[in-house]
Amino acid sequence: MKPLIITIDGPAGAGKTTVSRILADRLGYRYVDTGALYRGVAFEAQSAGLSQNDDIGLEKLCSGLNLKFVQGEKSQRLLSNYSDITDKIRTPEITMLASTISARPVVRKYLLDIQRDMAREKKLVFEGRDMGTVVFPDADVKFFLDASHKTRALRRYKELTSKTSQTLEEVDMDIKRRDENDSTRSLAPLKPADNAIIIDSTNLFTEDVIKLMLSYLGI
Repeated sequence: MKPLIITIDGPAGAGKTTVSRILADRLGYRYVDTGALYRGVAFEAQSAGLSQNDDIGLEKLCSGLNLKFVQGEKSQRLLSNYSDITDKIRTPEITMLASTISARPVVRKYLLDIQRDMAREKKLVFEGRDMGTVVFPDADVKFFLDASHKTRALRRYKELTSKTSQTLEEVDMDIKRRDENDSTRSLAPLKPADNAIIIDSTNLFTEDVIKLMLSYLGI
């Protein structure tokens, strides 16, 4: 099989991260969590005391940022100016801020260059929300992973149980807000690419999704 660029888009809680990591591992590809990049910018903006609407401040911030993925002992780590911020970007507050900041053109331009630069080597699985529609419109294979709102909220709640004190109701509301932010923004809204393969994972186990994706890849 020739080296491919594979994109996996979809809303929060659809199972993109788990599926993307496993698929990349099965193929011997590199996995890229593009959402972590937006979280990284959000974390640095918060640390600098910047408003989410301060485009001048955000542009200046991005010009001095050096975001880079490195492979840790057990998982991929995100470094910001050589400092590991992986564990600091997974809070509910940073999650919501990243959803808002991701709509700012100056931030998207900065991260677009980073993502496309990564793709030069091919053999990559990019996970995100607009990978197949905006960042890599010519990707070899595009997947859009979805699930019912109830299923997504429960999955995210279980994922966050050991990290925050959020209730299921609070997680449910956060996902609703993120869905609203991501799908209604004027710049790169969340939606399947016209030629994306849409997979509903509501009633599927992770391995079922992986097998389905591999079948579409002819494996």
